[in-house]
This record gives sequence, C-alpha cells and structure tokens, in this order.
Amino acid sequence: MPRPSASLCLRTTLGLIAACWAIAAGFAVGDEKPATPPPRSTSTVGMPARIEQLVLPGTELEAKPIEDRRAPMVVRVVESYPHGSSFRYDIVYYGLEPGRYDLKDYLRRKDGSPMTGVPLIPVSVQPVLPPGQVEPHQLILGPAPTLGGYRLLIVAGGLLWFAVLAGLALAGRRRRRIAAEGGVRRLTLADRLRPLVESAMAARLDAGRRAELERLLVGYWQRRLGLEEQPPARVMAVLREHPDAGPLFRKLEDWLHRPAGSAGPVDVAALLAPYRDIPADDGDEDREGEGGGGDRSPPSPAIGSSRPASRSEVSA
Repeated sequence: MPRPSASLCLRTTLGLIAACWAIAAGFAVGDEKPATPPPRSTSTVGMPARIEQLVLPGTELEAKPIEDRRAPMVVRVVESYPHGSSFRYDIVYYGLEPGRYDLKDYLRRKDGSPMTGVPLIPVSVQPVLPPGQVEPHQLILGPAPTLGGYRLLIVAGGLLWFAVLAGLALAGRRRRRIAAEGGVRRLTLADRLRPLVESAMAARLDAGRRAELERLLVGYWQRRLGLEEQPPARVMAVLREHPDAGPLFRKLEDWLHRPAGSAGPVDVAALLAPYRDIPADDGDEDREGEGGGGDRSPPSPAIGSSRPASRSEVSA
C-alpha cells in the first residue's frame, strides 16, 4: 500500500483546523445578545423630560398607577391623539435613580388588553453627583412608647382641660340658679296681708283697703274650711274660734273699734305665721278654675261689722 505524501497530510491538517475555527465562531455568534437600542431621551436624576409625538401601535395606553412610592421612575401620559389604527402620545417622565429604563414597563392599555406589538421605549437617567457617594441608611420606624409619649400627654391634657371647663360651667350655672332663687322670692299671702294689717293696727285703713283685707283673709278661710255656702254670721263665728284664723280676726276687730293710737304692741309676724307658706293668690276669691265654671260664692262678711256669734251658732 503506498504511503501518503507530506503535502496531503498538511492539507488535511489545515482543513481540520479551519473547520474547528468555523464551528467555534458559529457558537460565539449564537451566544451574543442583541444590541440594545439607543435611548430615545436622556435626563438627569429628578429632572423631568418629555417625549413628543411618539406613535405606538394598538389601543390607547395610559400610565400605570404608582403603587410603590419607592419606584425609581415616574411616567405620565400628557396627551394622546388617534393616529390611524395607532395612537400618538406626548409622555413626560423623570427618574429618581440613575440608569437605563424602558417606559413600556410603566404603561398599560386602557382596555386591559396585553401590550403585544408595543416596541421598547428606552430612556437614560444620568447621575448628577459623582460616583462613590455614601447613601444614608434607610430609616426604620419603631413602635412608639405606650406610656409617657407626647401623644398620650396631649390627650391627657385635653381631657383635663375639658373636665375643668365643664366643672366651671356647671359651677357657674349652679351659682346663677342659687342667686336667682335667693333674689326672687315667691310672694306669699302673708306678704300681701302685712301692709293691710299694719294699717289696721295704726287705724289708717281706708274703705278700699279694708275691703281688700276682707277679700283676702275671709276668702282664703272660706275655701279652706268649706264655708262658701254658709251665711256671713256663721263664717265669722267659726273664724273667731279657729286656732289659726282666730288670733288675727280677733285682733282686727279690736283694732277697728279702738281709737287711733290706742293699740298696744303686737307681734305682727306671729299673727301672720299661718299665712307664711301660702301662695299670694290663694286669697283671691275669683281664682281661675274654682267656683264651678263661674259660680260665685256668697259675699264675704265684713270684719268687725257683725255681732259676736252665740255658742249655739258656733256649735251649729
């Protein structure tokens, strides 16, 4: 069998080397990533930038709501215009951290359909500060103390202030009520009888005031003792002997028949003691609601004008 020549061996070796290089180059090309498109817009951290008249296919788009306040990018759709079967947009964005972003990730369709066919919208946010800056640590909020805190102190102070204010208001109202009750005393029958009795004691009682005294005094005892239907002589006999009405009636008859200035010292307060707690209008004969709807009782007897009743009249 003839031996291969040296030139044939060399050609074979070179062919194998070329094939290996071709295979290695093919794998290298297959592993390469597609080139990133250049950014449509560039801005710096915190500064807004605007992309105008950007045509995107499909139904209308809108910005996604911000759910995470720490998101590095904020996007707003300022205006949108129909553009055939697509839409034309004016978009404003600003980045909070440096880097490259795709605004497509921050948009969505209004009708909820998928973002099929929407191309990349790359933007770049450049840093303002030089690299190597030390960032502050994240603030960790711990639970506030339950006792001794500022909020608890404010609440306690407010409650105490309202309690003091309510106490002062109630105390002031009580003082005003007590002052009103003490300053406006209810008029009693004794108050109405006192000036008339003092005038009778001094023999200065004219006919009109004497008639008022009879109306108040006799009218009160007639109603209290049920003597409205009794004759005047019977009424006066009963009142002279009554333990409460008798002292004042006997004194009045005595004063009305004495000369002026001859009456001795008399304790008027003791004579008026039975009338001290009686309302002033109880002496009026024509009080509303009494007398059977307009019926009038017989005329009151005149004090000092009737003769003393016999024992048979009193017992009757």
